Amino acid sequence: MLIHFRGATAGHQHFMPVAISLAQSTLFSKSSIFLRRNALNGFLFFVPFSSSSAQKIWTHKWRQPVVSVLDFGGVKIGKDDVVKDDPTNNVPDAIFSKLGMQLHRRNQHPIGILKNAIYDYFDANYSNKFDKFDDLCPIVSTKENFDDVLVPPDHVSRSYNDTYYIDPQTVLRCHTSAHQAELLRRGHTHFLVTGDVYRRDSIDSTHYPVFHQMEGVRVFYPGDWEASGMDGTSYAAKDLKKCLEGLARHLFGDVEMRWIDTYFPFTNPSLELEIYFQEKWLEVLGCGVTEQEILKRSGRTNNVAWAFGLGLERLAMVLFGIPDIRLFWSTDERFTSQFSEGQLGVKFKTFSKYPPCYKDMSFWINESFTENNLCEVVRGVAGDLVEEVQLIDNFTNKKGMTSHCYRITYRSMERSLTDDEINELQWNVREQVQSKLKVVLR
Repeated sequence: MLIHFRGATAGHQHFMPVAISLAQSTLFSKSSIFLRRNALNGFLFFVPFSSSSAQKIWTHKWRQPVVSVLDFGGVKIGKDDVVKDDPTNNVPDAIFSKLGMQLHRRNQHPIGILKNAIYDYFDANYSNKFDKFDDLCPIVSTKENFDDVLVPPDHVSRSYNDTYYIDPQTVLRCHTSAHQAELLRRGHTHFLVTGDVYRRDSIDSTHYPVFHQMEGVRVFYPGDWEASGMDGTSYAAKDLKKCLEGLARHLFGDVEMRWIDTYFPFTNPSLELEIYFQEKWLEVLGCGVTEQEILKRSGRTNNVAWAFGLGLERLAMVLFGIPDIRLFWSTDERFTSQFSEGQLGVKFKTFSKYPPCYKDMSFWINESFTENNLCEVVRGVAGDLVEEVQLIDNFTNKKGMTSHCYRITYRSMERSLTDDEINELQWNVREQVQSKLKVVLR
């Protein structure tokens, strides 16, 4: 919802508010050590980009342990594995602090409740055929995150503006599809992958740089479709629709549905499922028949497969009536105590609505300016106290210089903020925006 407010910076009195909103779609340097977990064999292994540098880093960590160490199903990750003083690294401390929280593994959290409800559907309808992975390490190679799922070399998702890079070859996964190729190579034919994913994004009530996805894959053999008289692709597409329509009914009840043709790099045909829920059409997930090239690279030249991906926050906000995505990260008992294991769709009761505070900021931008970079700076200063960053005006003067005016909304979900707090935050934001983005404040 867009609202007009008074108090714009001089020179921006007449404007039309424009929300920064980039959809969290399902994509559906120094040498470093790449930590991963072989989830299939259950042991920790290291893949160094260069043996000498890997040995040097390992020796360094052995002698001088890092201050903060996380554990992902046996994988030990220190802060200096993720946040580095390196020009190719764009992972801030605030993002590292989310690693290891794994909301999807908390059975009394809305994300965990929804994940388990989806598990229940697949267990009941597919006789426990689907292997489940929910503790795979979020640090992946660019090959896994992009190349293995056929993301084009010039795709916007590969940019430093959209993705968190640890180094040029290593990222925080942008989607759970990053594990698809490896699991196929290891012999899995039915699997669900759930995990936290990371994308640099805008700031508003439905976007957050860390969210959770579930990926599903099913592989078919010639014997599965030959008796039907259908070709493999048609057979897989029909089975996919039947499966996901059943899942939608399991989660939302007897709702009207429609299929929308779309495009994903890794499926063909590609589809989106929408349901008519609470008097409007809601996108539930993206899916399609897996590109044959992905299967071929995994040694499955005679198979066909389908895959789907869905955002857990997107669905949980609707099912539980949660109005702000930041609430999923709240530790306030007034939020956490409202949810119980196995209770899908219990409506969230707002425990308080604290007043917002609006601050405007205008500056001349340069050629390298992006809104994602601005949002990263604002988050780095204000954390979850910032509710929205909204472009409310822009103009170009006779000299060709372009000015942007942004409205920053501050609001805590747990208490009232004081004027002094807000003023200090805004002052720090202005300083950081000017120094880090090299813009000229107005």
